[in-house]
Amino acid sequence: MADGADGQGRRVMGFTRAELESFRGRSVPDLMPEHPRLVFVGINPGLWTAATGAHFARPGNRFYPALAEAGIIPRLPDVANGMTEADRRMFLDAGIGISNLVHRATARADELDRVELREGAERLAHDVAGWHPRVVAIVGLTAYRQGFDRPKAVAGRQESPLGGAELWVVPNPSGLNAHATVADLARAYAGPARAAGIVGPEGR
Repeated sequence: MADGADGQGRRVMGFTRAELESFRGRSVPDLMPEHPRLVFVGINPGLWTAATGAHFARPGNRFYPALAEAGIIPRLPDVANGMTEADRRMFLDAGIGISNLVHRATARADELDRVELREGAERLAHDVAGWHPRVVAIVGLTAYRQGFDRPKAVAGRQESPLGGAELWVVPNPSGLNAHATVADLARAYAGPARAAGIVGPEGR
């Protein structure tokens, strides 16, 4: 792995295209406290996440900046080369977990089909029932609509719980969701964090 320029066979943001492609189909272990209060659920790992083993690790993803701005975490983790033990403890000690709806890594989330998303939703409900978190926040409205067969769902707190947990749906922090700023994402993520008791009523 090394930094470099884009191009045929040349290194892109630390990995060659071939190196990233070699991680297609891999899975990334959940980051899960023994007693989670809040679990964020991504759609599925990207290739950069699969390569580093750190969730939401692709450069330009706004997940961690939004969490920090919302006061959910006290500082930005350094996930470019995988999450350090100190960063892992920051999440685990706060009762914050991270998982995925589908565990298969792809270059883009739209490579997943509806069957995979629905199977992932069923598995997630089972997992949540075993984790016993207060709140689950699914990060991606379209994936939630397809996976849970809720075509008219809107972002925010959902009426139906999931595996006994309060369920929220929040915006995707990917750079492809360019109309959502870090501030927008922070406001959205603060909702489930307040419900889980991670942040106070005023955010931080």
